[in-house]
Amino acid sequence: MDTAPVRGVGEGLSIVKVITLLLAASTAAVSFAAVPAARAADVTEEAPASYAAPVVDDKGNWGFEVGAIGLTKPKYEGSSQYRFLGFPIVIPHYYGDNYDPKTRSRFSFRGLDDVRYAVLRYGDLDIGPLAGYTFGRDDSDGARLKGLGDVDGGVILGGFAEYHFDPFFVDVALGDQITGDASGAYTVKAGVGADFAVTDRLVLSPYLSATYASGDYMDKYFSVTSAQSARSDAGLDRFDADAGIKDISFQIEGKYRLSKRWSARSTLGYSRLVGDAADSPVTADADQFSALVGLTYTFGRTD
Repeated sequence: MDTAPVRGVGEGLSIVKVITLLLAASTAAVSFAAVPAARAADVTEEAPASYAAPVVDDKGNWGFEVGAIGLTKPKYEGSSQYRFLGFPIVIPHYYGDNYDPKTRSRFSFRGLDDVRYAVLRYGDLDIGPLAGYTFGRDDSDGARLKGLGDVDGGVILGGFAEYHFDPFFVDVALGDQITGDASGAYTVKAGVGADFAVTDRLVLSPYLSATYASGDYMDKYFSVTSAQSARSDAGLDRFDADAGIKDISFQIEGKYRLSKRWSARSTLGYSRLVGDAADSPVTADADQFSALVGLTYTFGRTD
């Protein structure tokens, strides 16, 4: 697939990958370094509360939510048509440290392309890896795409950092597509949200975010090359999409504890494409909606 001229963003790709690798390496280093350091500590010295020893009891330190989720989302970014997807889900919960807030999950689901887990938790700061998958698009997914060719999806890897000032939090995440036709394309998402415990069973979590997309990302998903324009059944004009903010999004998630082990969750989301993403000829509707429902059962420890 032809690509629009790089506008200084492509050169930054290697820096992005280095940042991602450094984030992963630093997380692993801190985790492994903590073990010998803890063993070498003077047992007669009282440790600060924030560094208290792990709590070990007969209930174990791990719990696992296992269940299924159904998701409705646009067929492709900018589509006016929707598809339904169903898939299993496993959510790990760690209860090994008595400074680890039980009300703050280490797991975050921001979308199929943005699933997070806080490996490192230091006070109010969470840091961890991000993983996901993007389905790309087929030229059969919409009338505007006929003749443009397929864009194969791929695996997304990255990292995130999140800071809490209860009940609110702010976060930033980087996701780099490492396989598929858009390999090397990346996004940076920044957001603000909150976790409101409405009752002892119900938690509502609103989240507002903006996403920056690299030049490679915009070229693959929103540009139309001269060759594609010539093949287009819809007669789309040539279009060069530049790097920049591609969407402003809002979602609200509800988590309800049905019993000690059963939980239900649902998420409603709205995303508004902006800039070149909204102006692209492949975009049929700049207003994008999504909905998710799920049911899980927890094995192991629950609190």
